Amino acid sequence: MTSSTPRPAHFVSTQWLADNLDMPGLAIVDASWYLPNMNRDGKAEFLAGHIPKAVFFDIDAIADPKTSLPHMLLEPLAFSSEMRKLGIGDGMKIVVYDGAGLFTAPRVWWMLRAYGATDVVILDGGLPKWKAEGRPLDDGPAQPKPRHFTARLNHALVASADDVAKVLASGSANVVDARPAARFRGEAAEPRPGVRSGHMPGSLNVPFTELVTDGHLKPAAQLLTTFEAAGVDWSKPMVTSCGSGVSAAILTLALDVAGKKPGTLYDGSWAEWGSRDDLPVDVG
Repeated sequence: MTSSTPRPAHFVSTQWLADNLDMPGLAIVDASWYLPNMNRDGKAEFLAGHIPKAVFFDIDAIADPKTSLPHMLLEPLAFSSEMRKLGIGDGMKIVVYDGAGLFTAPRVWWMLRAYGATDVVILDGGLPKWKAEGRPLDDGPAQPKPRHFTARLNHALVASADDVAKVLASGSANVVDARPAARFRGEAAEPRPGVRSGHMPGSLNVPFTELVTDGHLKPAAQLLTTFEAAGVDWSKPMVTSCGSGVSAAILTLALDVAGKKPGTLYDGSWAEWGSRDDLPVDVG
């Protein structure tokens, strides 16, 4: 299996999507979002050119307004309302993609599954592959037809800071951080002001970039090797983390693809942990 081979239940190919653009009950979701230092604007890029019939899922806007932490999960009723406005309804097949290939699509894939959507897949290779193949693009805002979405948050997929602190103290789970190694070790400053450098004591580091190549997830055997090299103990549950809960979903996806239980995702991630003086930080 090559890195560009679509994996059943996780990915669909650009050819499949092109062949099924008019399929009833299909929702296409552009999940593009970028870090400030990437100097890209996902919404502006969507308006300039997106896959036909796609809607734009704004990770920053579809987020809990009651917290200063970035793009935290909404209350279920609020999430239902946002999905209704995007035309994403119960029973639809949802295809998620992003403009980087494979960066933020897993976050939206995870969110939709956490709220109860059962048929959610990622476009293998994302928008870069679609464009490279010369496939059609639309521009301007989406005009979706509102649909009913029933959101029931599966709390078993989400970890809080207290949950993470408990498993780190007991050593009862793997806490795996997707941030770059220099940030994990505290050698590089965090991009968000007021957030300390370093990592949670006892956590492991699997930079998400080690799991992705050219916009595709690496083969399952390579994914397993990468996790094992970081010290993951497969007999223990998994908790994924990152800077703000986005790239952690790449780890969650990779674990699922590799046949391991993906466990929980720490939604607050380092944006929360690193900004709280009551939580311990290690460097090195």
